[in-house]
Amino acid sequence: MINLQMNEYPELLPDEIIVRASKLGSALLCDGMLDLGIHMEGALEAEILPVDPSMVTVGTACTVDTSDGDNLPIHLALYTAAPGYVMMIAGKGHRDHAYIGDLMISTAKAVGLNGIIVDGNIRDREECMKLGFPVFARGFMQRGPVKQSPGEINSPVQCGGIFVNPGDLVLGDADGVTVVPRERIEEVLEKAEKKNEYEKARRKLISSYEKARINGEVLPDLAPDWVKKMLNQ
Repeated sequence: MINLQMNEYPELLPDEIIVRASKLGSALLCDGMLDLGIHMEGALEAEILPVDPSMVTVGTACTVDTSDGDNLPIHLALYTAAPGYVMMIAGKGHRDHAYIGDLMISTAKAVGLNGIIVDGNIRDREECMKLGFPVFARGFMQRGPVKQSPGEINSPVQCGGIFVNPGDLVLGDADGVTVVPRERIEEVLEKAEKKNEYEKARRKLISSYEKARINGEVLPDLAPDWVKKMLNQ
């Protein structure tokens, strides 16, 4: 009998939250956390990136705590998981073994997970890319994992340099992975959406400036207000 510490899966975040987050990105979510003073707590370390830059994942965090290239708890979590979760594997940055490969990734896809984030290495890069399932990791290592310790499932973990609780919001894209604490999601989304509207307006202004310059027209005022204030100090 395996002495597995397994907690219940958290309640999935509402679809409305997932849809709103999907319209943003990892950078905008970090910007949304900036004014709240929690932006340093939300970004996983820069080395954790998608297998393919086109991969995007967003969903509710479930967690697996393991170490030393041991993927036994990952197997145990895969066969108890359900659609809608992003599996956060707290692998302690282990580099000497791959935690997962294409068979486990195809299993995650079949189960209906929204993605996998690995604080460690994976393998079978080409097959992973063919599967098209969002996987984020520190890198690749052909040496296979060990299977010894059951670890913990759905407990608070430290993953990629930050603390993650089951039920948090996870969004990963080409820029990296951002995790928003569940109790702060609404206020972070509001600030991120506001920043998104600001950036849309800035892009429109920049495009207008370039067209005016090319056509020899009167140039619009390009500098944002905060830059003007700095220049006038």
